[in-house]
Amino acid sequence: MGLKYSRPKLFPGDILEYPRNKYFSHFGIYYGERDGVPYVAHLTSRDSESKLVLFGRALRSEVKLDPVELVGTKYKVNNMLDGSFPARDFPSLVKPAIDDMLGREVTFDILFHNSEHQATLFRYGVKKSEQIEKVYEHIMPAWKKPFEKRQL
Repeated sequence: MGLKYSRPKLFPGDILEYPRNKYFSHFGIYYGERDGVPYVAHLTSRDSESKLVLFGRALRSEVKLDPVELVGTKYKVNNMLDGSFPARDFPSLVKPAIDDMLGREVTFDILFHNSEHQATLFRYGVKKSEQIEKVYEHIMPAWKKPFEKRQL
């Protein structure tokens, strides 16, 4: 009761949210256990060699499978779209999709393909980011002129 990060029982396919700052969180999909160690699949730019910080983009990012504790100890289950979309079946759809993405290069883009987009794509088959929708109204005006001048 009243615990923000209370370690709820996890089920394969749950979306784990790791808050990072006031505006953004990092998201992953609970994959299940291997040899008693719980794992999370998440899109990370951690090892990317090409990071374009100004544009919130990282080339050669990838979906990784890491122990939950390695990604972070402060997380919460946030299956945010359960009321709008049915969760896809983990063993037959989500797990094979994660396994297929492991090690593949992906471009991380804060607006168009971030960890929340990847998590909702795995769980629901829908690419959606609620955190970007909240901040986009502030980002859009800053990028409008460079976009129109073809500087982006």
